[in-house]
Amino acid sequence: MKTIYETKGTCSKAIELDVDDATGIINSVQFIGGCPGNTIGVAQLVRGQKVEDVIQKLEGITCGVKPTSCPDQLAKALRQTFAR
Repeated sequence: MKTIYETKGTCSKAIELDVDDATGIINSVQFIGGCPGNTIGVAQLVRGQKVEDVIQKLEGITCGVKPTSCPDQLAKALRQTFAR
């Protein structure tokens, strides 16, 4: 299933997600905006991973003094849209 999640509190504006509904495996992630090196790296690292595993690893990560981050927003997007 493909979806777009609008981020809050980060430099990135949105995250495009594609997750296999049957397996809960992440097919692809693309951040819109944000720091390219970091967002591309995170997207590459989570491809092929289970939604639940990525949520566990990324949820709660902050960016400097901000209460959230691009990885945290990805975890929120996955929890809201795909968590079982």
